[in-house]
Amino acid sequence: MWSRRRGHLRPTVCGVEELRRRRREQEPARREQQLVSKRLLREDAPEEAGEGCVAAILGEAEVQQFLRQAQRGTEEKEREGALVSLRRGLQHPETQQTFIQLEGSMRTLVGLLTSNQALLQLEAARCLHELSHSEQSTIAEACLPATSYLLTYLSGHSSDFIELCLYTLGNLIVESEAVRRQLLPQGIVPALAACIQSPHVAVLEALGYALSQLLQAKEAPEKIIPSILASTLPQHMLQMLQPGPKLNPGVAVEFAWCLHYIICSQVSNPLLIGHGALSTLGLLLLDLAGAVQRTEDAGLELLACPVLRCLSNLLTEAAVETVGGQMQLRDERVVAALFILLQFFFQKQPSLLPEGLWLLNNLTANSPSFCTSLLSLDLIEPLLQLLPVSNVVSVMVLTVLCNVAEKGPAYCQRLWPGPLLPTLLHTLAFSDTEVVGQSLELLHLLFLYQPEAVQVFLQQSGLQALERHQEEAQLQDRVYALRQTALQG
Repeated sequence: MWSRRRGHLRPTVCGVEELRRRRREQEPARREQQLVSKRLLREDAPEEAGEGCVAAILGEAEVQQFLRQAQRGTEEKEREGALVSLRRGLQHPETQQTFIQLEGSMRTLVGLLTSNQALLQLEAARCLHELSHSEQSTIAEACLPATSYLLTYLSGHSSDFIELCLYTLGNLIVESEAVRRQLLPQGIVPALAACIQSPHVAVLEALGYALSQLLQAKEAPEKIIPSILASTLPQHMLQMLQPGPKLNPGVAVEFAWCLHYIICSQVSNPLLIGHGALSTLGLLLLDLAGAVQRTEDAGLELLACPVLRCLSNLLTEAAVETVGGQMQLRDERVVAALFILLQFFFQKQPSLLPEGLWLLNNLTANSPSFCTSLLSLDLIEPLLQLLPVSNVVSVMVLTVLCNVAEKGPAYCQRLWPGPLLPTLLHTLAFSDTEVVGQSLELLHLLFLYQPEAVQVFLQQSGLQALERHQEEAQLQDRVYALRQTALQG
């Protein structure tokens, strides 16, 4: 059997339960998180863009002058122009440092942000947005006096202004734990929950961005995600992912990543399953597969990646069985859709093949019905065609085949005869230890449940294929055990 501690195949074969246990232990959910990034909205007026010159770095005197004009100018046009000049100067890190070091500068900017003149308010918010794009946490923290106002304006009437505030908050959240500590008691979660009901696509996309930055904070599992789960946000996020004419790809991508971060936290995945997350994501997977067949649009993978990860991770939850989660996925349709996506990735985005294969692994690990679908749809050969892509893909393909084979003699009979044994003889020639080790496990299951495979293995120089690995420390015990099984068979 396979020893979890040493990772070796021993001569004493003692059933498949040990193999299942070992594989479950080797199936951590894919928890890799998308790298945080910042978004910058810059929509200069045509006359500004047409000047053909780069905004100049501002010195202390110039910053003071523009703030003074914006605050005390006699005409609104003059005040607005001063803020435009300041905002353009704040595109430079040097000007940003000068600004925050200047006493009273942020107080003045916040005063302009809270003025009753809409254009001044908008330009002040744009200045804050430029500051929020800085990679310096000190600059983000200098913006702390403005956060409560940015939150307040999320309940305003201007969708453009709300969008700007959301992206600014999202940028500040990325950079500083102090900002996040202040935003939570100020009510950022209820404010975001209110925004998700906006009819404006741009607002929803900005909301998804801000929320995703909040969810990626290191303190999120303890201090942020419980509040989000207690709000209406999860149900609304799932609504944004429901396929149909109202599905917006940009919004769906943002909220799919948000859902991924919540699932990765493992705070309360049974709650999400109870809300129908598996059903919604499964239907979205079918929709994506249909879209792949209708269009050459390579942007589809932007949504496919988080959707696949969400499904994969949810399927590792024990709660899937207790709430009937498996029943939320329709076997053959899901498997067929997944293979359409795998073929798309194979041709367009090979780097995403592991995402799809991880889902296929989690679908087949404990489900005979999904394994039956794989066989009845004749998908073994298409699966084997993915082996040359990379060693990572090879290991995952072989793991899926092990999931099928371990279900017993009836499943191994469906795998036999066919291209499987010649393929395994080929993968035994690989130099990668994991690929060879997974090949040995699959051969072990094949010999266990389909004894006639042993004779064919011997006839096709299988022992010679094993010999090249008998001196490798990580493989030699398993090679010896499989060799003994073959000779005794």
